[in-house]
Amino acid sequence: MTTKKEPRRKLALVIGIGKYDHCEELQNPENDANDMSDALESIGFLVTKKLDLKRAEMKHVVIDFEELIEPDDMVLFYFAGHGIQWEDRNYLIPKDTPTLNGAALNKNAINAQHILNTLSDRKPYVTIFLLDCCRKYHLRNPEVDARDPDASGSKSVGLKAMSKADSLIAFACAPGTIAIEEKGQKNGLFTKHLLKHIRTANEDIQMILRDVTDGVMEESKSKQIPFVSASLSKKNICLCSQQINQPRRP
Repeated sequence: MTTKKEPRRKLALVIGIGKYDHCEELQNPENDANDMSDALESIGFLVTKKLDLKRAEMKHVVIDFEELIEPDDMVLFYFAGHGIQWEDRNYLIPKDTPTLNGAALNKNAINAQHILNTLSDRKPYVTIFLLDCCRKYHLRNPEVDARDPDASGSKSVGLKAMSKADSLIAFACAPGTIAIEEKGQKNGLFTKHLLKHIRTANEDIQMILRDVTDGVMEESKSKQIPFVSASLSKKNICLCSQQINQPRRP
């Protein structure tokens, strides 16, 4: 007698931060997180959604989510908000991060690679990172100012590429560039197109992200180009898997 295999669990942590205490507020992240949570729940994910987290809260949320992960789970992490690269590290900016120079980011922001490592260490089937956080974010940079008196006094750099075995990381825009923050739009451009395709049944995530990239490039006239870094050993990784009913033989 063949035992029917249970469907693989699908877990998602969705975070949106737009109401910042010390830097420019963003209008899209709350909508992005709400809409992404709804989409993921509709295709079978168990979603943990959090909005406008302070640093301590965000660290605890990640730890709690990590504890839920069991081997062979499909794990997805989504973040919408401010993000910045500093000295080859990517940082996600919580609600209460003060205006600071890059050297203080390690104590006041969240290292994105650390989250990826932490979740991946639980040995999930795959870890998927979706980062819509390459928005404009200024750092005071006294060292650069000292070397270059004509410098603007601030630095804004998009995120750098990341990697981890059996993971896929999708960025809203290419390394070193900044995502477009259009006024009057409900969702960020990357998330807008992600929402159009993420419910596609039995479609590999990499194919979905190609459609997302195509849509973002077309709408932005190639001013914003999403970027994907994949280190996958598995094939046919579908966020939405549906059994296709075969016609019965007569």
